[in-house]
Amino acid sequence: MKYQYQLQVSPEAAAREDLLRKEVSKHSGISVSEMAHVEVLKRSIDARQKAVKVNLKVEVFVGEDFQKTVFNLPDYPNVSNKEEIFIIGAGPAGLFAALRCIEAGIKPIIIERGKDVRSRRRDLKALNIEHIVNGDSNYCFGEGGAGTYSDGKLYTRSKKRGDVQRILNLLVAFGATNQILVDAHPHIGTNKLPAIITQIREIIIERGGEVRFETRVTDILLSGNNISGIRTHKGETFSAKKVILATGHSARDIFELLQEKGIEIEAKPFALGVRVEHPQQLIDKIQYKCDDRGEFLPPSPYSIVKQINGRGMYSFCMCPGGIIAPCATSPGEVVTNGWSPSKRDQPTANSGIVVELRMNDFRNNGNSPLSGMFFQKEIEQRAWEMGGKTQRVPAQRLVDFVEGKISLDLPQTSYTPGVTSADLKEVFPAFIHQTLKAGFKEFGKTMKGYLTNDAVIHAPESRTSSPVRIPRNPATLEHIRIKGLFPCGEGAGYAGGIVSAAIDGEKCAEACIGILDQQ
Repeated sequence: MKYQYQLQVSPEAAAREDLLRKEVSKHSGISVSEMAHVEVLKRSIDARQKAVKVNLKVEVFVGEDFQKTVFNLPDYPNVSNKEEIFIIGAGPAGLFAALRCIEAGIKPIIIERGKDVRSRRRDLKALNIEHIVNGDSNYCFGEGGAGTYSDGKLYTRSKKRGDVQRILNLLVAFGATNQILVDAHPHIGTNKLPAIITQIREIIIERGGEVRFETRVTDILLSGNNISGIRTHKGETFSAKKVILATGHSARDIFELLQEKGIEIEAKPFALGVRVEHPQQLIDKIQYKCDDRGEFLPPSPYSIVKQINGRGMYSFCMCPGGIIAPCATSPGEVVTNGWSPSKRDQPTANSGIVVELRMNDFRNNGNSPLSGMFFQKEIEQRAWEMGGKTQRVPAQRLVDFVEGKISLDLPQTSYTPGVTSADLKEVFPAFIHQTLKAGFKEFGKTMKGYLTNDAVIHAPESRTSSPVRIPRNPATLEHIRIKGLFPCGEGAGYAGGIVSAAIDGEKCAEACIGILDQQ
């Protein structure tokens, strides 16, 4: 027999099987000797009280053996000689669209401007050490997309958009730990995600799909209101009746191309701000209410949302035990993001702290669909100039920022290219600067100890989501006017993270395949 229970235990009991069995026995009345196995199904941490607890959902096996669930890949057919669909972009939206195509017997051809995950590392090293930005291979562009080298967080609130469990199960089948099915906020880690992405690519190629790296799309060819092909920077022209556009939130050249071609796009609100780094031990002390979290609790995250004079300010992409990375996609700009390794074992914690932007905030850039992108770009370029026209990031201690003081010195941070002491009010428009100042005071009231000069602000955190939406028909997922063009994922404005992008990729593939089947 199998029985399921929900219980709350100490962190040590959650980590040790012998103690967990005793706690389950107390809760259920089943003796420890009767238990063949206790399987943890769901896990979350409750740090609201002084004594931190772990919430568990467990399944107890009594009188029957436990068999670990094996997650197998779908029976992908060989599609070498099948009808083709072109997919622009090898991020999660593009990769999962390709897998769904193969599953349905259609051949995907992925066109990716960047390099494979292994080759990307050399360009990331050049960016971190030599401040050299490769516009096609960086933290945002390349196999796996922006998430590959910026953490691999899998938590999503977009459960109404599609089957989240299916995506997580597929990731486990491709090599992710099954703990992503258990943890409330699942996370793979930048050190482990590349191997999973490689496995996905190998399956795509093995089953007859194609992946063309270092191939940037420079033109989308139209015949009236129908897509007819694509052209690349290598001078290649491909005839294509169906194209899934999954280029990510930073493909500014694609946004400019769409506008130039008269393909409707629109500006959309997004959020922009800074990335703040604290000592991880301090965040643990605040969140867990203890001086030492011990060996049984993970490095603590945090999440804060405030309304500051009617405008939202909130933490974004929080990375416990993590690192701040340079994420520029073009020379002449500075962009920050954060990531954590799978163990989250770095001594610092960082988080984006961003301010809600509205359409009228971009009015100085006119009514262009690219007005938000221009706004974003101006701030990034200003930060680059303040950092000495390098990837050194303008920075300020947190209390100094709130009090309007330039920091006389800065501690070493996890940001490898280095930091430059600056007055960050010179980076941002006044309304963002004032919102951040007031908001950090409120953050300090919510998390006692958060507002400290041991924390350092790095500016800017500007690529939270796409500043552009590519409108599509809700029923067919095609562009509202161009037949055969399927805007997809984060770059098109329909996702916000690995899982939601993968879901949207699958949905766009299904929509595309459905239309092909009707022809």
